[in-house]
Amino acid sequence: QVNFVVCQLFALLAAIWFRTYLHSSKTSPFVRHVVATLLGLYLALFCFGWYALHFVIQSGISYYIMIVIGVENMHKYCFVFALGYLTVCQITRVYIFDYGQYSADFSGPMMIITQKITSLAFEIHDGMFRKNEDLTPSQRCLAVRRMPSLLEYLSYNCNFMGILAGPLCSYKDYITFIEGRSYQLQQSEANGKEDTKYEQTDPSPNIAVAQKLLICGLSLLFHMTITKTLPVEYNIDDNFRATASWPVRFFYLYVSLMAARPKYYFAWTLADAINNAAGFGFRGYDKNGVTRWDLISNLRIQQIEFSTSFKMFLDNWNIQTALWLKRVCYERATFSPTIQTFILSAIWHGVYPGYYLTFLTGVLMTLAARAIRNNIRHYFVESPAVKLCYDIVTWMATQAAISYTVVPFVLLSVKPSFTFYSSCYFCLHIASILVLLVFPLKRTQKGSKKHESVQPVWSRKLEEESLLQKNNYSTTNNSFSQKQEITCRYQALKQ
Repeated sequence: QVNFVVCQLFALLAAIWFRTYLHSSKTSPFVRHVVATLLGLYLALFCFGWYALHFVIQSGISYYIMIVIGVENMHKYCFVFALGYLTVCQITRVYIFDYGQYSADFSGPMMIITQKITSLAFEIHDGMFRKNEDLTPSQRCLAVRRMPSLLEYLSYNCNFMGILAGPLCSYKDYITFIEGRSYQLQQSEANGKEDTKYEQTDPSPNIAVAQKLLICGLSLLFHMTITKTLPVEYNIDDNFRATASWPVRFFYLYVSLMAARPKYYFAWTLADAINNAAGFGFRGYDKNGVTRWDLISNLRIQQIEFSTSFKMFLDNWNIQTALWLKRVCYERATFSPTIQTFILSAIWHGVYPGYYLTFLTGVLMTLAARAIRNNIRHYFVESPAVKLCYDIVTWMATQAAISYTVVPFVLLSVKPSFTFYSSCYFCLHIASILVLLVFPLKRTQKGSKKHESVQPVWSRKLEEESLLQKNNYSTTNNSFSQKQEITCRYQALKQ
């Protein structure tokens, strides 16, 4: 863990140097690719030793598969190989070497590389094999129209900005950043015309980086001082379960799980700041002309802590992974897309039984929360006072449900997880099943929102995120492709 933090701080300094001295206006894309890759592999070697070779092996074999198999089926082979290789590494690490240890390990970066390998394989398949009219708007904007070189591929997978903690980014966004293409943000006016309000080739990330480093410092301070005094394992302590009342137990459940989150806030926000410091992560400008550096942000802390629904929590937690699940699984699944997506998420996270218990419980909670929202929410939104009371109640219910659901994710093993659930008499499992028996799962609240209601809990907002994220830079060199990119952004803004 110390190595991980030291390497990330070094990556932050390297990012500042990279943006200052290897700026795209001063250096060729080839040099930027080489330096980003070598720095990334050096950090991986320093942090994980020779286990870092797994990153090169996984990427190298995946690239070979792409070249040999061809664009028609390579996405399937790359998906199976990358996920299978990750799973084998996770099995050996967990069950042969180091079960139950929370220390940073090489499978963490491999999870991000697996996302990149599979995402890019699908994007190349969409761009070079499928017909343009068969693609969704988001797939059309993400589609890659040429095969990357080996250097570009390794740079995308193993660059120093994201090799240790991510987050996932699209290949087109990364290549645009490396090549330093100018960009324009198109904004739609009321009459539907496009208006170039702002044009900037190199907005400064300094304010965004400083704000994110402040969040990192506060998160680390909280983790070092508070988290260790509120262990999640205390929820299954025999004496605590025997003596504490139900309200006390649920309150401790909430605060112990809340205290477990700052380490993720620290790691993901620091990773985001590193990318921003290098000049990567610019999304565009808001309506007031203020820069937005959240293109690849992985979480929104305020929305997480004050979420009033299961959906709102998941919309703002591990955002890039949710987008990956949507792109490679949910919108391509031929049957039961929600269940397939939860299963893929569990497999990708690892082989601890607690992960599967969490995601199976999450399916129940998701369906129950959707049923309740569809059937009763409209009764409480007319009056502001009533709506406030409703929000308070749903916030409490959401925090309890999230905490209850993720306990096995922290405890990892079957026995302590079932000890916790049995001590609660599986109350929220039973409540969720009763809700599904009593309330119909409405497919629509209004006719105009039919498609919206059948999507998974996180997908509606992520559809917008997927579109708005893509191609704030101009990602092509010829005028036809530039026009296509502007059309994608314009459609997204209209939505």
